[in-house]
Amino acid sequence: MAEEEESAAPAEKAIRIQRVFINLLDSYSSRNIGKFLSNCVVGASLEEITEEEEEDDENKSAMPEASMAKLKEGTFQIVGTVSKLDIPRPEFAVETYCGISQEDLLLRLLECDVIIYNITENPQQAEEAIWAVSALNEETSHFEKRKVFILVSTVMTWARSKPLDPDDSEVPFTEEDYRRRKQHPNFLDHINAEKMVLKFGKNVRKFATYVVAAGLQYGMEGGILHAFFKLAWLGEVPALPVFGDGTNVIPAIHVLDLAGVIQNIIDHVPKLRYLVAVDESVHTLEDFVKCISKSTGPGKIQKVPKENAFLTKDLTQENIDHLLVNLRMEALFVKENFNIRWFAQAGFVENINSILKEYKQSRRLLPIKICILGPPAVGKSSVAEVLAKYYKLHHIKLKDVISEAIAKLELLEGIKESMDQNAGRLEDQYIIRFMKEKLKSMPCRNQGYILDGFPKTYDQAKDLFSRNGGSASTCLPAPGPLCELTSSFSPEFVCSLDASDEFLKERVINLPESIVTGTHYSQDRFLRALSNYRDVNTEDETVLNYFDELEIHPIHIDVGRLEDAQNRLAIKQLIKEVGEPRNYGLTDEEKAEEERKAAEERLAREAMEEAEREHKEANKRLEEVKREERELLEAQSIPLRNYLMTYVMPTLMQGLNECCKVRPDDPVDFLAEYLFKNNPETQ
Repeated sequence: MAEEEESAAPAEKAIRIQRVFINLLDSYSSRNIGKFLSNCVVGASLEEITEEEEEDDENKSAMPEASMAKLKEGTFQIVGTVSKLDIPRPEFAVETYCGISQEDLLLRLLECDVIIYNITENPQQAEEAIWAVSALNEETSHFEKRKVFILVSTVMTWARSKPLDPDDSEVPFTEEDYRRRKQHPNFLDHINAEKMVLKFGKNVRKFATYVVAAGLQYGMEGGILHAFFKLAWLGEVPALPVFGDGTNVIPAIHVLDLAGVIQNIIDHVPKLRYLVAVDESVHTLEDFVKCISKSTGPGKIQKVPKENAFLTKDLTQENIDHLLVNLRMEALFVKENFNIRWFAQAGFVENINSILKEYKQSRRLLPIKICILGPPAVGKSSVAEVLAKYYKLHHIKLKDVISEAIAKLELLEGIKESMDQNAGRLEDQYIIRFMKEKLKSMPCRNQGYILDGFPKTYDQAKDLFSRNGGSASTCLPAPGPLCELTSSFSPEFVCSLDASDEFLKERVINLPESIVTGTHYSQDRFLRALSNYRDVNTEDETVLNYFDELEIHPIHIDVGRLEDAQNRLAIKQLIKEVGEPRNYGLTDEEKAEEERKAAEERLAREAMEEAEREHKEANKRLEEVKREERELLEAQSIPLRNYLMTYVMPTLMQGLNECCKVRPDDPVDFLAEYLFKNNPETQ
């Protein structure tokens, strides 16, 4: 076995630049493999990894990828195909191709030192992989240096393999058993591609071919497990579903560990041509789902029939097949012969914190935490409601939090006693406790929140958000003293809405009676609440001072000056300050609604433009008709004007002049008689 594991040929001196082709660089698996290799120095895995290097790798994991790329020289040059023309070229890729002919694609492949075909996500690529390895094999006589072909396949080609020991089903399969493998019925194309790749590449000095059977891939954007992460993060179900009894063992691997295996194959060019790429875990489907539910969801699971898996929109048939497989595998060769800087060697469950962190960062699922403060009737709730809908945040109102806590019947006796002693008001210690529990709840930690009108005082803010004010979870990285002094659920944005007392009073007076009845907008309650707010916020230590001290500088908006009853301008300003939403984006239903509205607006705009165009055309035609009529009348009036000027106007003008001199009592009769007597025709 040891002799078989040695390289078929002495390791060639590492080439400083190697060109690597990867298909479908815009897919989850290929994108992460390409990004990983673009930061790897050629030949780096040939050296043993020391403990110091492992620590350095952990420290560098948070560095921007662009910086890492600049620091490393001699890294792999990545080229490859993408599925759509309009997709921008990935930053880590030198070239991308889309929709080119096989002749052109073969020319691109011949330019590369390593060709990687990943068929784990798109089975249609299996046919192209078979063509590629066959075409390259025919060109081996023209190769100037060795080329390596790697087919990234899936452990589903082992799904129906018979146990090695009928009496002990827990004995895992290894690379040595690959000839005994039997595929899942839906993965026939995959095993055919594996066989064709292994058929070629026997002349290892010219053309080395490898097959990597990868486990269920997780990490970064999530892979197949994304469906469960999304379900948990959205918080729309009381428990995450486990399809079937959940006891089936699923071989799995972090997508970057799979990339590490590929890096080692390129560098080592091992003699063994079929490799298994899985981590060291033996996790069941229930283990995966329960871990996701506890770390980012409701904390509960529910076993449902396997058929229910088809009701999950984000899962394809192949995804479901992966989730229902029951297979134990061990990557013996990889573990014993490769130098891999593992991201999750122990498995998914043991590394859930780092996996969850990279998942949220990759998908920009970062919570937005907003606190809106201001006097009564300034519009806090209406603004908070719009922002909560736009950013998909949890709108937290003090009254709702207290009602929810009392409904749970926790500390009921203590609450009653406190309210009796404070004229029906609840002590701050209970309010702070209930509010902390709400802000630390999983939905608020995932999506974020918008806190409506609370805290009201400096002390309340300090007790609620200060680390010393109570137990707080691990603080997220933040600049300045914020991380050291505040809890992890402190607001990221604080907005202070304000207006003059006269403006607020006028606004309340103009409210409909139906809205005012039974609320704090009644005259006495409103004036008392406004007076209390002004008194509290004229002290040296106000709630806004607290946030200023922590460098969470409030956004001040005077709604009275905006002259906008609906606070649309204030909302627009806040959205500009906060930025884009940090969630999964629109649902399918919301996208359809947005498209419908956009289509309606487009049709209305086109109809208006058409009406304006027709109106302009009609006006133009009308002006043309008027011009033609005017010209016609002028042409027709010329003979008549000449006649009058010749025969009528001379005598008429003389008569009028004479009439003006004489000024008779009956000028018309005088003029008629004058014309009759002085008619040139009768003289």
